[in-house]
Amino acid sequence: EVRLVESGGGLVQPGGSLTLSCVASGVTFSSDVMNWVRQAPGKGLEWVSSIIGSDRRTSYARSVEGRFTHSRDGVKNTMYLQMHDLNPEDTAVYYCAKECTYDSDYALRCTYRGQGTQVTVSS
Repeated sequence: EVRLVESGGGLVQPGGSLTLSCVASGVTFSSDVMNWVRQAPGKGLEWVSSIIGSDRRTSYARSVEGRFTHSRDGVKNTMYLQMHDLNPEDTAVYYCAKECTYDSDYALRCTYRGQGTQVTVSS
């Protein structure tokens, strides 16, 4: 059974930083594609980043590249999202997720995701 539990969200001022964590069970970090996705108020799911493979290859959405870093610790079964230089457009509920694809309407769907953690960027 896949279980994903996020934490670390909160209120931060523009330009600030936060680190999110996701404790995962029922996944295989070395082979599963693990994602961070987010959902802003009134919007659909948005892919943020992925990490895959024993070499921890990462990829990022253009909107976060250079500001966010996705990493994982296999010993702790935990993955992280370090977020820097946050802006109000980053405000969303952030989820760690597995088995994400786009449907015929180009909406992102993920088979597994946690309960999410709220990130609010505001002065």
